[in-house]
Amino acid sequence: MPPPESTAAQALITGNGDQRQTLVVVFLRGAADGLALVPPLEDDHYYRARPRLGIAKKEAVRLDGQFGLHPKLQPLESAWKEGDLAIIHACGTEDQTRSHFEAQDLMEHGGIVAGGWLGRFLRARPAPLSGALACVAVGKVLPECLLGAPTVTVMQSLDDFAIGGKTPAFRSQLERLYAMERGQLGAAARDTFDALGRIDAMRSTAYRPDNGADYGNGKDDFAVGLQQLARLIKANVGLEAASIDLGGWDSHFAQQGQVETLASRLAAGLAAFRKDLGARMATTTVVVMTEFGRTVEENTSFGTDHGRGSAMFLMGGGVRGGRMHGAWRGLNPDVLEKRGVLEGYGDLPVLNNYRNALAAVLTRHGANAEVLAAAFPEFSLAPMGLWS
Repeated sequence: MPPPESTAAQALITGNGDQRQTLVVVFLRGAADGLALVPPLEDDHYYRARPRLGIAKKEAVRLDGQFGLHPKLQPLESAWKEGDLAIIHACGTEDQTRSHFEAQDLMEHGGIVAGGWLGRFLRARPAPLSGALACVAVGKVLPECLLGAPTVTVMQSLDDFAIGGKTPAFRSQLERLYAMERGQLGAAARDTFDALGRIDAMRSTAYRPDNGADYGNGKDDFAVGLQQLARLIKANVGLEAASIDLGGWDSHFAQQGQVETLASRLAAGLAAFRKDLGARMATTTVVVMTEFGRTVEENTSFGTDHGRGSAMFLMGGGVRGGRMHGAWRGLNPDVLEKRGVLEGYGDLPVLNNYRNALAAVLTRHGANAEVLAAAFPEFSLAPMGLWS
């Protein structure tokens, strides 16, 4: 559970932050419509199923001869063209309930098992990190994917991270106390206070993103959260894994405006983050995922209902970007997943299990076969070829 707001986060930070890779997991809560974010522009069934909601070919950002991006995702076009963005369509879990709660629970736990997939990875990998800033969840609550991690700091801003709050005398006393310690405890304490000095310096100066990156006016909590993560990565405090949410994707009614707003926030935040990090994106991986997709066919309320397959985005160093990955069979009703006796097109089937994508991501971040088995127990993995 996250600490109460009145309690400052405890700190233990590794001293080898310059050598770390960082994995950032973005969860689109509410079931983002992959067919709106990444429409199959050359599939006539798409426009038959969505006469009002289908993304027009002339408005979409062309990716290849088959797919495009929602026009509000245009800020990500450069990442695609430069080979830093890959997309997996028809991606998801084996969950058939179409329940937000159950689907999120299964996906974040990595199956019907205790703990979260990312927490198990951080604990199982060789020489697991124990620093509070080695793993950060941006928000108010601890996400399920990080359950079981050696340590997690839950915070909305850098102001939440301190020792002693606004009483520097307490911190000075701790420094003197731990200065007498030898061995691993003493070394960890010294690294802690050195890193806290870095954080203090960051807080005392206004942040200026690099390379002309623009996170907006500070009113979008998603963009602000990504900016905080970029600051931590560039400060070399040993950040290894981070989680951040962008919610509100449950689009049963009036989907067009809802998706436009959220897609714009998603693209603007990710584009600013990538631009800000610059060369550091070579050691950074961003995964964007959601619990399930939406129905292929639009409903009578100008929206879509709970479906199955959706789209996953991967951005960062070494990814085989500028291409779609995984199986795709189109939207012909014969290949879609029927929903009992209900008429209509059916749902986009899950042809690519999300674990096989995440297994490739974790391999990129140092996981071997034993660590992957710990992260995703009781599942026969077939990691996708997402990295060159």
